[in-house]
Amino acid sequence: MTPPESELLEQLSPFKWRIPKDRHPKMRVDGIIYASPALMEDIFRDQALNQVINVAQLPGIIRASLAMPDIHWGYGFPIGGVAAFDMQDGIVSPGGVGYDINCGVRLLRSNLLEGEVAGRLRNLIQVLYHNVPAGVGREGRLRLKASQLPRVLEQGSHWAIHQGYGWQEDLERTEDQGRLRNADSSLVSPRAMERGLNQLGTLGSGNHYL
Repeated sequence: MTPPESELLEQLSPFKWRIPKDRHPKMRVDGIIYASPALMEDIFRDQALNQVINVAQLPGIIRASLAMPDIHWGYGFPIGGVAAFDMQDGIVSPGGVGYDINCGVRLLRSNLLEGEVAGRLRNLIQVLYHNVPAGVGREGRLRLKASQLPRVLEQGSHWAIHQGYGWQEDLERTEDQGRLRNADSSLVSPRAMERGLNQLGTLGSGNHYL
């Protein structure tokens, strides 16, 4: 570990660390980081912990400035940063972490055994790259009309399942059953609609991976 960040930390458990709010004059709440000691070594390589401290200074923040195990340097928040704010006195920051908010992580288990894929991983990766559109400027294989996109925005995963792109049980493992009940697509700008139409069905770019 390297100073000065390491000197601010207290280890609360094997995988939980704290930056007490009294360690910095402007912090309103503690910083809490969930990571193994090995991950912490990587975390110290950028400015992510400073961003945890910065988030802890924001008006209206509740309980703690949290950082998940994938924490790394973001825009204002660290990527992997989580915070809740008071409805009356807190802030709204749509670009706090970045502008790819709503990406997530899901684990899928296959029935393949290690011996069955040993020696074939490179080919498997190439097939995934070929079949899963990813990266800046890539377009999805879905070809929708602009008039169809509002239904996608409002129905979310329910739309995808109805089109055959998922299973009903997926909804049970997705936050809010894969949709926001009060979503109003009329509040989305025409430019955002235009940008998103051809990207539907892609993996995206940046810190997105399969």
